[in-house]
Amino acid sequence: MPATRAPRVPAEERLFSLVLALLSTEAGLTKAEILANVQGYRQRYTSGGDNASLERQFERDKDDVRDLGIPLETIETPGAAGNNQTLRYRIPKGEYDLPLDVRFTPDESALLSLAAMAWREGALSTDSRRALLKVRSAGADDGGTTTAQGVAGMAAYSPRLRARDTAFEPLRSALDRGAAVRFDYITPGEHAPRRRDLAPLALVQHGGRWMLAAHEFSTGGTKNYLLSRIVGPVSVHQVGQHPAPAGAAERALTELDRVWAERTARIAVVPGSDAERRLQRRRGTEVDDDGVLVVHHVDPQILAEELAAFGPEVRVLEPAAVRELVVARLRALVADHAEAGRAGAADAGRSDADADQATDADQTADAGGTRA
Repeated sequence: MPATRAPRVPAEERLFSLVLALLSTEAGLTKAEILANVQGYRQRYTSGGDNASLERQFERDKDDVRDLGIPLETIETPGAAGNNQTLRYRIPKGEYDLPLDVRFTPDESALLSLAAMAWREGALSTDSRRALLKVRSAGADDGGTTTAQGVAGMAAYSPRLRARDTAFEPLRSALDRGAAVRFDYITPGEHAPRRRDLAPLALVQHGGRWMLAAHEFSTGGTKNYLLSRIVGPVSVHQVGQHPAPAGAAERALTELDRVWAERTARIAVVPGSDAERRLQRRRGTEVDDDGVLVVHHVDPQILAEELAAFGPEVRVLEPAAVRELVVARLRALVADHAEAGRAGAADAGRSDADADQATDADQTADAGGTRA
C-alpha cells in the first residue's frame, strides 16, 4: 500500500508554530526536537530516517524568522562547540514581548486574527507579518486576552482572500524594497505584449481584481495595471531608489472609485437568468423603470469580457463602445469554434481515408496478397 502523503501546512502556520515553540522554552530546542514536535515539521519527520529536505526547510525558516526581526538565538552545548546537531534554539521572551501598555481585548484579537487569516499566501507585507506573529504569539493573560489556540480555532469560520496572480508576490516585494520593476504586459486589443518599466506605487484590489498603481518611466505618468494581464516574470532592479510615497494606495483607490462612479453601462438582461442575478448583485447596480440594469465599471474591456460570458442572456444598450467590445468577443468565439470545426472535419476525413486504406489491406490479405 502506498504511503499516505502528509497534509500540507501553510508556511505562515509553520512559522507561527516555530516561533511559539521557541518562545515557550528557556533552555532552547535542538533541531531534532523541533522537527519531531513542531507543527509543520512533525508531519513530515521520519524518526531515524532521511530528513535532509526537512532540515533545509528549517534552515530557510530560521532565516525568514530573523528577517522578520524576531530575535532567534542559538546556544551551544558545553563540550560540543561547532556541532550543529546539538545547537539549541530559542527566542528570549523578554526581548519579544509586547510593551506592557499594549493589550488587546478578546474582540480586538479576534478581528486581528480574522484579518490575518484572510490574507494568506504571502499577501501580507514584511512589517505586517512581523506584527501578526508578535500579536499571535502573545498568548493569554489574566485580562482575558484571546489565546493563540483560541484564535486558531476560529480558522474554520475565517474568510480566505487569495492572491492568485503570480505577479503579486514579486510586486509586493518590490514595494517593500522601494525597487523598480520590469515586465511584459498585454494591452487589450493587442496580440503581443509590450515591455513596461515602472516604479510601483501601490497594490490595490478594486472590483475583485488586483491592480498595480505605478509611475511609468517612459511617459512620466501614473497608470493602473491589471495583474492578470502581466505575462512572464517580474524582474526587480534599482532596489531602494524608488520608495512609494505615503498614501499612494488611498489615492489610487480614490481615483479608481471616481472612474467607477462616472462610467456606467445600460444592459438588458433575460428575466430570471444567471446574468440578471449576478449583475444585480454588483456594487452600485441600479434598475431603471424599463427593467434595464445600470452597471458601474472601471475598465470597458473587463466589463466586456464579463458580459460576453453570459452570451444571449445580455444585450448592451449603451455605451456603443462597450457593445462593440462584447460583439467583437462573441464573433471571435464563433470564429474559434468554426476553425475547430474545420479542423475536426479534416481529421474525420483523414480517419475515413485511413479506414478505407485499412479495408483495402484486409481485402488484399484475404485474397492471399501481400504488401511491403
